[in-house]
Amino acid sequence: MVAYFQLQPAEAELQQLAEQYWQDSGEKDRELERIAFEAGEAIRNGDYTLTNLEAIVRWKSERAVHYLIGNSNEKIRRALAIAASPDSTTEAAVRALLDLHGVDLLVASAILAAIFPERYTALDYRALEALGHARHDVRFYEEYLDFCKRLAESNIVKPQGNLPGPTALRALGRALWEWSRSHGG
Repeated sequence: MVAYFQLQPAEAELQQLAEQYWQDSGEKDRELERIAFEAGEAIRNGDYTLTNLEAIVRWKSERAVHYLIGNSNEKIRRALAIAASPDSTTEAAVRALLDLHGVDLLVASAILAAIFPERYTALDYRALEALGHARHDVRFYEEYLDFCKRLAESNIVKPQGNLPGPTALRALGRALWEWSRSHGG
């Protein structure tokens, strides 16, 4: 079965929604995102630590952070090494992260987005609502990611160079999230 996505906001609204997302985010949320993308860069550069993983998970789901201590340093190192490898497929990267205690598909997608913001975007219920959908499994995430990449590559939304994860793909994620929030989702 192939997932079907239908963009709910008008394409012309996306850049403004991405900007609105950042403006309407509280200082704490902006700081959590900034720290998460710094941690993602550190992981991309080989620093496969609980501290970096925790910074990203805290950005996505404060509730999940305490579960991370159930993972050994070695297990975290192995999972992050696979996730941060440019040669890993999306499926391999997601599955490696799902092996960690406290990491579900939504959190795994956020970890990947923080490590490689040009390659991945976070799977989020608000973004899914803005695409008229709500199914979650690895195949679904791959289809969602492909759809979002095609949108980002069409230049309907521009990278927000002064923000964390300064890519069109991350700006699109912000725009979709903001559309859902502003439409009462």
